[in-house]
Amino acid sequence: MYNFLTNTKKEVSNMNITKTYESLPKIVKVILQFFFGWLIGGAYRIIRFFETKNVITLVVGLLVLFTGIGNVIAWVVDIITEILQNKISVLAA
Repeated sequence: MYNFLTNTKKEVSNMNITKTYESLPKIVKVILQFFFGWLIGGAYRIIRFFETKNVITLVVGLLVLFTGIGNVIAWVVDIITEILQNKISVLAA
């Protein structure tokens, strides 16, 4: 990215969205998972795919986001892993 004020070119750092989410306090993540876990679980895995290029993570993310039963199962599993491990870890490598 070019900075016109200083007349220099600077590399744009890759913002790691999943690391930002993981750095939130545990209680905030558990509350977010409780109310918005149906959305966070799938979105987290899809974003994680772009960071790790793990195709299984993308497939699971899409299934969690767009299927009813996969969504409920992932929601419960994600709440449990947030409480026990402080991060979404099942099929989110």
